[in-house]
Amino acid sequence: MNTRTAPICCLLLCAALLAALAGCGGMTAVSQPPPGGPPTLALAAFVSGLTAPIGMETPSDGTGRLFVLEQAGRIRITQSGALVATPFLDITSKVESGGEEGLLGLAFHPSFGTSRRFFVYYTRRVSGQLQSVFSEYLASAANANQADAASERILLAVNQPFGNHNGGQLAFGPDGFLYIALGDGGSEGDPQGIGQNLQTLLGKILRIDVAGAFAPGKQYAIPPDNPFAAGGGLPEIWAYGLRNPWRFSFDRGTGKLFAGDVGQDNFEEVDIITKGGNFGWNRMEGAHCYPPGSSCSTTGLILPIMEYAHNTAGGEAIIGGFVYHGSAISGLAGDYVFGDLFSGHVWAGVRDVSGNWSQTLVLTHTLTVSSFGQDAAGELYLLDYGNGAVLRLVAAP
Repeated sequence: MNTRTAPICCLLLCAALLAALAGCGGMTAVSQPPPGGPPTLALAAFVSGLTAPIGMETPSDGTGRLFVLEQAGRIRITQSGALVATPFLDITSKVESGGEEGLLGLAFHPSFGTSRRFFVYYTRRVSGQLQSVFSEYLASAANANQADAASERILLAVNQPFGNHNGGQLAFGPDGFLYIALGDGGSEGDPQGIGQNLQTLLGKILRIDVAGAFAPGKQYAIPPDNPFAAGGGLPEIWAYGLRNPWRFSFDRGTGKLFAGDVGQDNFEEVDIITKGGNFGWNRMEGAHCYPPGSSCSTTGLILPIMEYAHNTAGGEAIIGGFVYHGSAISGLAGDYVFGDLFSGHVWAGVRDVSGNWSQTLVLTHTLTVSSFGQDAAGELYLLDYGNGAVLRLVAAP
């Protein structure tokens, strides 16, 4: 297994070393960006006591609660800056966890406050076969801080050929449909040619309707404007040619879908996902032909808006973030904040008047970053996998 192939890859093997190196103390800020650029950032303690946190989501229910995914299969709540002792949901008995497997994604229905509906993505093994499972649950009607563990309804189960590159993100778009990220099924170099294969859900961003009448043989509906709803590919597919889109997010201001797609050996990339878009894998890694030294045509491919190299930027695996829409950090509004799993780098991507994107290093640290989070006010958080903590991104002193 390539130790640089995905955000959670090698975490367990490196845990002892990372625990020695990581910590909230010792964080240093980078030198000031150029005048007019994004501000330098710092980290502030928020909540600790978690075990291998890998995701954070915020329902639009007005409660101010933040929900944190623990890889083994628990969803924890932070409320008023404190960790609630009892998990919101514990499905550890169902989940196969470790490496890049586990409870990987969570999305609250836009009407969660009244419907109590939420959706999870986890990996399991059935008769020896690893599967990616997408399920609907309900929060308890009697206790808002508890889920009804017996309410599971499985929407979709996808067989995985290997244990890595599982993707992981779930999110509702501004259109009310549920978007799902799946990696290319694993191994190295996409040996089964999955990224460009429109007859598999792997290596894709999916888009499904969880409100409409079920499509025949499915537990969800297909939005009629999906690019392959009428044929030519599986109807769930929204975009393809992706290697391992671990974390994506919708820009609250524009509705655009930003995804961090984890690279193979040389480049990490940020993409703006568009309907029917082909993002190149495995013909390309970032904006470069794959395998290295080969030639390829970029006709019909959508190139990344930003990328960084392993050898020059210390890249390991990109952790997609969010476009900042908070009010606490002056000068960051509208910038896309993202980072890297191991390198200790956080960048801000800035779009100029011509539409071109550039990135500025705004923070260095010594943590293992598994994900970013965003609260209802648009402020951003960083999840420290090794120390089991969530920290706030703030303006540097």
